[in-house]
Formats: sequence, structure tokens, C-alpha cells
Amino acid sequence: MSEPLATQVTVVDPDVPRAATVQRVITEVAVGILINAAGQFLLTTRPLGKVYAGYWEFPGGKLEANETVIEALRRELNEEIGVVIQDAQLWRSTVMDYPHALVRLHFCKVTAWSGELQMHEQQTHAWQHLPVQVSPILAGALPVLEWLAAEQNR
Repeated sequence: MSEPLATQVTVVDPDVPRAATVQRVITEVAVGILINAAGQFLLTTRPLGKVYAGYWEFPGGKLEANETVIEALRRELNEEIGVVIQDAQLWRSTVMDYPHALVRLHFCKVTAWSGELQMHEQQTHAWQHLPVQVSPILAGALPVLEWLAAEQNR
């Protein structure tokens, strides 16, 4: 991992009341940044019926009990987009305080996978480079775009 885990919390839509008034539990999420041979990264839309439906994000999902981040990422990417990852590296993490949930996003760079993309949740996908040409972008994806830009400018 190239950077220590983030401890900063980003509050999304601060004017919207939070889902609960008691101590909120952090939901752990594995997120894949699939990078192809041309240096493009994959973004997908959030499915209809989910919070922030139609917003663009990096694919992934919640960790289940006793799963590591990489195990959850492997399962989620297969379930959501039909690929089997061969090489993934835990890269960075951040905490997002959305009105509906407090989420720790564990971002993993994925450079090797097999299978053709299949959008199992009827989401849309797009291979992008910076600056991205799709919108709106989910708040949780914005730090990744900044980190990728910083890497390109080294």
C-alpha cells in the first residue's frame, strides 16, 4: 500500500439529516479501480433503486463477515460486472459520511482480470481518463480522481 489509511471523514450533503441520531456504524466497502492497458479506468453508474442512482462511481461493494478487502472485491466485481480479478493491490482508503450511511472505502488498483464486462445490475459503464467525461460523479469517487491526477503530475 503506497499511502497510510486515511482518517479524515468527508461529509457529503451536510445540510441533509443523517440516517440515525445514535452512533453510526461504519460500513466497510471494497472498491476496484480497474486500469486497462491504455491507462484508462472503469467507471460504472449506480443502479436504479439505490441511493444516488445514476451517479458514476468505481465498482465494488460491502465486505461480508470474515472477508478481507481483496476477497470482497473479488466477489463484488464478479457479481456486479462479471470479471474475475487476478491482480489487485490495496491502495488507499477514506471515510465518507453520506446522509444514508457512514462508509469506509478501501480502494484497490486492479490491473489484471479475466472475463468480458457484463453489467449485471443494468448499470452503464465507461472507460475514462482524466479529466473524466461523465457526470455526475459520486462524492466517494472524487478523492480517487484527485489521487490519480496527483500521480500523473509526479
